Amino acid sequence: MGTLLVSKIREEYLDRIMSTFSAVPPLKVSDTVVEPYQATLSLHHLVEITDETYYFDNGALYDVCFRTLKLTTPTYDDLNHSVSVTMSGVTICLRFPGQLNDFLHKLAVNMVPFPDWIFSFQDLFHSSAVAASSSAH
Repeated sequence: MGTLLVSKIREEYLDRIMSTFSAVPPLKVSDTVVEPYQATLSLHHLVEITDETYYFDNGALYDVCFRTLKLTTPTYDDLNHSVSVTMSGVTICLRFPGQLNDFLHKLAVNMVPFPDWIFSFQDLFHSSAVAASSSAH
């Protein structure tokens, strides 16, 4: 459903940069049997349709919550907060003026070293540290 929506948006707005933020199911634990298949099958469509895709590994998110944030039972709110902090960090250039990456096209050129390499795996250490400091206040 998500890749269908992205492809329809791409058809309407051909001249726009298409960026997505996607979650990858954990390798060890999965809620449903078809999660890995869905992630694998959507990968082809993301390569064809998008200019940039930021991946978040749900297993790594849980590890960050356990190790960095010292949460014993992380909830989806905790995971979503870490992802939202990272998303706002990636798109900060669109909200505040600056010399570097002031458009999504410049961001795509600077973040993606090769034209066919559209994926960025996010390092959540910085965003988790920010999340921990903001929740402590």
